[in-house]
Amino acid sequence: MSEPRRPRSREDYARGLPDHHDPTAGLGGAPPARSALTLRLVLAAFGLVVCVGGGFLWLAADVPAWPAVVLFVLGAIALVDIVVILRRKARGEPG
Repeated sequence: MSEPRRPRSREDYARGLPDHHDPTAGLGGAPPARSALTLRLVLAAFGLVVCVGGGFLWLAADVPAWPAVVLFVLGAIALVDIVVILRRKARGEPG
């Protein structure tokens, strides 16, 4: 039987997860690759603001509404991405 899974700590992520292989680690003295969660969070927030703002501006104009629907769907996807990123950061993943 396998051991029960315990929540991962910051030290687990700093040490490296099991079965993780970074082919560029140590190549030419380069540090191990790290996730860019903060950059991803900023880009997702920017996408959310642009898509929702653009959708409302599009609806205010006297044009077909389908592009606004597309922008709102993209904004919803950005919102889901923000939630996933925040959960990963709260869990203690670096980045």
